[in-house]
Amino acid sequence: MRAVVTRVREASVTIDGALHGAIKQGYLILLGVGPSDTVAIADKLADKICKLRVFEDEQGKMNLNLAQVGGSVLVVSQFTLYADLRSRRPGFSHAAPPTLAQPLYEEFMQAIAAQGFQVEHGEFGADMQVSSINDGPVTLLFEMEAE
Repeated sequence: MRAVVTRVREASVTIDGALHGAIKQGYLILLGVGPSDTVAIADKLADKICKLRVFEDEQGKMNLNLAQVGGSVLVVSQFTLYADLRSRRPGFSHAAPPTLAQPLYEEFMQAIAAQGFQVEHGEFGADMQVSSINDGPVTLLFEMEAE
């Protein structure tokens, strides 16, 4: 499972011209699911991201986590994180098929919500327009595989 996590002041996703989800301070997470990913991986990644300390404390140091700043999460499915870039035209055969990816995308969001966070999201498989005001900017790449 791959995730691009951006600390944001605000973020939103629009589908067919209509606002689908929006947050203020928190994380915009672009989530890609691989063919060998599992519920355990989704849960572990969600936990790791929720406990990540990248928000600034009173001294300006990245020392606070999402809960400590009252943050929210916007999750957008992003199969292109598994793109094969060996040629000029990306291939996507390394991404999980939708029948596996969608339930794991939903599990990931449920795992975050279970920790008490507001979770907004895009629509799996939809053509979406994502907007964000990055804070910092702080952008981190996670890649988690079965052990």
